[in-house]
Amino acid sequence: MMKILCIGALSMASFYYSQTFPASAIPEDLKKNADAVVRKDVTTIQINKIDDIKYQLYTVTTVLNKDGDSKALIYIPYEKGNSISDVKVNIYDEAGKKIKSYSKSDFGDFANNNQGTFYSDNRVMALSYTPTQYPYTVEFSYQIGDENTVFLPDFVPFNSTNVSLEEAQMKILNKSGIELKTKTYPSKYNYTSVIESDGNGEKIYTYKNVPAIDDAVLLPQPVKILPKVSFALTKFNLEGKQGSINNWSDFGAWYYNSILQPVSVSTPAIKAEVAALNLQGTTEEKVKKLYQHMQAKTRYIFVALGIGGWQPMLPDEVQKKGYGDCKGLTNYMKTLLDEAGIPSYYSVINSGISPVSFDKDFPKMGGNHVILMIPTEKGNIWLENTSQQIAYNHLSYSTTDRNVLSIRKNGIELIDTPNYPAEQNKEKQILKIKLNEDNSIQGEGNFSYTGSQYDNSMALINLSPKERNEAMKSFLGTLHFEKVEMKNFLNDKDNAVTKYDLDFKVNNYSKNAGSSIIFRAVPIYSDNVYKTEENRELPFELRQSYEDEFEINFAIPKNYKIEELPDNVNINSEFGTYKLSFVKNGEELKVSRTIRINKGLYSKEKYNDYINFRKKTINIDNSKILISKI
Repeated sequence: MMKILCIGALSMASFYYSQTFPASAIPEDLKKNADAVVRKDVTTIQINKIDDIKYQLYTVTTVLNKDGDSKALIYIPYEKGNSISDVKVNIYDEAGKKIKSYSKSDFGDFANNNQGTFYSDNRVMALSYTPTQYPYTVEFSYQIGDENTVFLPDFVPFNSTNVSLEEAQMKILNKSGIELKTKTYPSKYNYTSVIESDGNGEKIYTYKNVPAIDDAVLLPQPVKILPKVSFALTKFNLEGKQGSINNWSDFGAWYYNSILQPVSVSTPAIKAEVAALNLQGTTEEKVKKLYQHMQAKTRYIFVALGIGGWQPMLPDEVQKKGYGDCKGLTNYMKTLLDEAGIPSYYSVINSGISPVSFDKDFPKMGGNHVILMIPTEKGNIWLENTSQQIAYNHLSYSTTDRNVLSIRKNGIELIDTPNYPAEQNKEKQILKIKLNEDNSIQGEGNFSYTGSQYDNSMALINLSPKERNEAMKSFLGTLHFEKVEMKNFLNDKDNAVTKYDLDFKVNNYSKNAGSSIIFRAVPIYSDNVYKTEENRELPFELRQSYEDEFEINFAIPKNYKIEELPDNVNINSEFGTYKLSFVKNGEELKVSRTIRINKGLYSKEKYNDYINFRKKTINIDNSKILISKI
């Protein structure tokens, strides 16, 4: 993952310190669904010149309950070269009475390294406070100076659910003489709006009285609900490398020449490495062989030092050490392809569970991940270079259906990643089940997964056989296994398919009704609880299209006959389709079940329609079959 200078939406303004913040003054509508309330949030940004920017940050947050503690953490992320001053913290009780004060000397100073980080110059000053009562209020301010002017933070009301806001301001004073571009993105759902004004040479943006977003079922990310304002200087500095960003072409040329070109260096050892592979066949075959070779010899470790927060390691470092982060591994893979005479493009992307794309009309530094794109006559090949297990030319659900900044010598092209249709995000399940008179069943199952469902099954790859069996008990929890054994697990990295077989026994699957037996038509089904909401306030998002196709073959006990079968069912809705059908063949019964879900962002008015669709499918999955003794 790439490093971005993360400045929270905080600010310092000394005149606020004369105020008190009793919890009783919080409007009741801002307490609804809130674990914490941001009372004041003021960020003042002063741009002095291309390599000199100052932030003043001040925030007051009232924590209403224990779940709100994480919304008022006291910390300052920084890196070498930043200057930090005027650090002040006050803690107030429910009535607004000050109970604690802290200064810079009370903070600890730590490496700001996430799990998997090998080395980095990211650091964080942090203060630990353990509350003794709720509610309490944290008043926090500091100033920080930086020479990097490429990372201007967006202005949003807040970033997470269950936080409300009384007032936030961002003030920008641009003394640099450099053009500052801005763009306001209104809330698509009229959740709140930003107020813009100018005063004394400052551009001022304000939010007031923004209610909390409740963490509801299928809620889109707050970024898709709230408004924001984005900023970008047309000329900037990054660790001493200055550039311009009037358009994507301009910025891309700088990125190529300043970030990538200095580390796009092959070596005799890399040339020999490619030559030893004796690549033959089509472009696709050569890329696959190179990619799987690279996967087998490297592992992912995050590296972030200086401009290295954005600049990749040199390819020969990755080759020698056998590790790198997304930037280093992608650059190494690109160098291998260069030596094979195959053009490829380093591509910056916003990775996340819900697609976020770059704005083609507002260029600015961004992204949090890097992948590689190889154009061919048959279409683009996409390579995720951080995983040793992921299949060739497969992107996970965290990188599909959005655009990338494809870095070229003469600029940037914005290119869309694949959008896998439902039939590609597929689970296929074939079960052979023997019904026993003691109400137990014995079964054999063949399972396969593609697309985003392949991604979900990747968690099984590194488990032991025992751990996989335990995972099945949890994953297929609607069957209460007496025993289960997974066999023949396969991660087909050529075709992006995982497969495995199951042998299992389940007790109490059926029930007796006199001399008859009743059992469920679909053994493995969703046990999610779907609840309607009469006062749904926000839209809902189905993040992935997918299709589940089940074929279930029941062998009934001897001396029994099929007495009653449910009707075949075919349901169509805008959210997807569902089919269930039955075919009798002597002492055997074949049940076919298919469900398809359509991804999308749907209006709040349709939420209960979706819930009713899913309730209906679960009820039909639980349709009962009756067999009777002859």
